[in-house]
Amino acid sequence: MDASWEEFGWERLGHGVGRRRLPGWDATVALVAGTDGVLLFDTGSTLREGAEVRAQAQALFGRRVTHIALSHPHFDHVLGTAAFSGTEVYGAVGLAELLEREASGLHGSAVRHGVTEHDAAEAVDALVSPHHQVCGEWTLDLGGGREVVLADVGPAHSGHDLVAVVPGSPAIVLCGDLVEESGEPQAGEDAFPSRWPAALDRLLELGGEDGVYVPGHGAVVNAAFVRAQREQLAVRFGVS
Repeated sequence: MDASWEEFGWERLGHGVGRRRLPGWDATVALVAGTDGVLLFDTGSTLREGAEVRAQAQALFGRRVTHIALSHPHFDHVLGTAAFSGTEVYGAVGLAELLEREASGLHGSAVRHGVTEHDAAEAVDALVSPHHQVCGEWTLDLGGGREVVLADVGPAHSGHDLVAVVPGSPAIVLCGDLVEESGEPQAGEDAFPSRWPAALDRLLELGGEDGVYVPGHGAVVNAAFVRAQREQLAVRFGVS
């Protein structure tokens, strides 16, 4: 299994854990496999992109994705979700209502950033809202001793920020856009800048000093990078 990651353009992060940086917006999607289940973290920007990830997951593990965790409600992280039928979808508390309420805004954002009108409309029309809303922490058992902790650590980059932690030595933390490496962290209209540094403090508590931190965009980083970005955000937004 682990020897095949690179063949599909994925980066191996640990045993049964890998991620891919999707073209276009450099958004990360990640897979975590246990003996009984496979978790996908974020789903891409279109149904076509989601279907490609689905096929690669099937080829890597010989079985389908069973769980999806959505890091936050921006188009490049959620619009591929409907390509995965029969999955259990998780998001931070309030995300389901937001996606249902703001579907037109999601469509508009996707088109403004370069998704075709057809692809955006197709994805939004089929959009799947989370079945399970995480308040605090939720531990998923994927079998064979593989657990994943989903943690609602926002609001920060958005109003509904969810991270996934794969315990181990080191822990692997899937950060979503709370952390960005390939560009400056983006604070749009739905961001909560005053609470972002505290969210990164929580992220560091979850992953620890030796943790492997996987940004929503960019290369894998360490705790020192996350801490430095936390300080930069605190200065940028005038918070402690």
